[in-house]
Amino acid sequence: MTAEDAARALRARLPAGQVHTSGPQYASAAAVWNAAVLARPAVVVECRSTADVQASVRAARELGLPLSVRSGGHDWAGRAIADGGITLDLRPLNRVAVDSGRRAAVVGGGARANAVLAGAEAHGLTAAVGTIGTVGFAGLALGGGYGPFLGEYGLAADNLLGAEIVLADGEVVLANAARLPDLWWALRGGGGNFGVVTALGVRLHEARPITTGPAWYPASEAARVFAAVAEIQADAPDELTVQTGVLAGAGGSLCVLVWPTWCGPADPDGFLARVGHPLASQIETVSSYAAEIARRDAMFPSGRSVAIRTRSLPSFTPEVVSVLASAAETRTSPLSGLSIHHFHGSAARVSATATAFPLREDHLMVEILGLGEGNDDRAWAETTSAALAPHALPGAYANLLGPDVPEADPFGRNAGRLRDIKHRYDPDGVFRAIPLG
Repeated sequence: MTAEDAARALRARLPAGQVHTSGPQYASAAAVWNAAVLARPAVVVECRSTADVQASVRAARELGLPLSVRSGGHDWAGRAIADGGITLDLRPLNRVAVDSGRRAAVVGGGARANAVLAGAEAHGLTAAVGTIGTVGFAGLALGGGYGPFLGEYGLAADNLLGAEIVLADGEVVLANAARLPDLWWALRGGGGNFGVVTALGVRLHEARPITTGPAWYPASEAARVFAAVAEIQADAPDELTVQTGVLAGAGGSLCVLVWPTWCGPADPDGFLARVGHPLASQIETVSSYAAEIARRDAMFPSGRSVAIRTRSLPSFTPEVVSVLASAAETRTSPLSGLSIHHFHGSAARVSATATAFPLREDHLMVEILGLGEGNDDRAWAETTSAALAPHALPGAYANLLGPDVPEADPFGRNAGRLRDIKHRYDPDGVFRAIPLG
């Protein structure tokens, strides 16, 4: 079947102007964050309603074409694009409707995290989001959702209240704690394996003063800095989450990055006294986290070639720090680096079987970022991942897995239950977001 044959079949079911095989809308949907993704859909459907999603899912099944869902387009492995198939562009479904009395919002399946933050802040509220504002909120939350508020509010997935989802047969269902509880369990951490989520109910929180920002240290001080951060993380209160990394600084030189975030009372001077005097620090109290997150967005722009590997580590042991320091020194692209997420507090007090997200003990989730202009730094990322493997916890973070990554099996003890639910709701494997082990 040609692209035009598929387009004709879809145009017969959808409003005019929403089916694209070329042109600006097609090009915009096919261009994702990772420039190394070369896949191209046969057809892009601009979904403006849940009914559009239903019609498209049914058509893809009848036509025998692969199907994908494109929202923020930040998945580095390119799962947003169905190569030679039908890509559903959910970006028009970007409404964020806040109910300030209930401290909750209804978030469209195409809304980005920064839009959720902005919508919440307009009502004196905030949301548990990730570290980057340009990611699609639904994709982030369905896979887990590490972020700077994790210690206080939990994962993004822990703050979901319900979901509207189009299943593989085109049926629309609502899933929450009272309705379809097994599906609801699977959606919180199991990724987009079970259908197309067109809207989410999201718990919001009272906005408090946020103190945050980066402090930069010479790479030569990596062992000392990580050891100091390890001591702070070991007894950090819920309101303090400390992200770290090894990245190029403003002048291009390799630096250790320490990025604390306090939700409420903060002591940045005491924090820096424990870590040491930095080369530069931009830690400050901010009135809008939606504006602050733009600083993080600027560090990871679209258009670079990306290969990511991920490991979860118990802590900054001396052996781990040695591997991280060596990896920083041996990177083959000046853009490559490590982004290290701190998991603790509220997120760690959830049972490992309460949601599909299984790793609920204190840990560090390492993003090994092989970045380049024109070519990704895949070999370096794989070498670094292999060096960390002897020190790592089992499994990997589902949202960062590639299609052929040996450390796959992100669901551990929850994989069997997820497979059973997958077979019940999508027996033909229409949705292939993340391997279920």
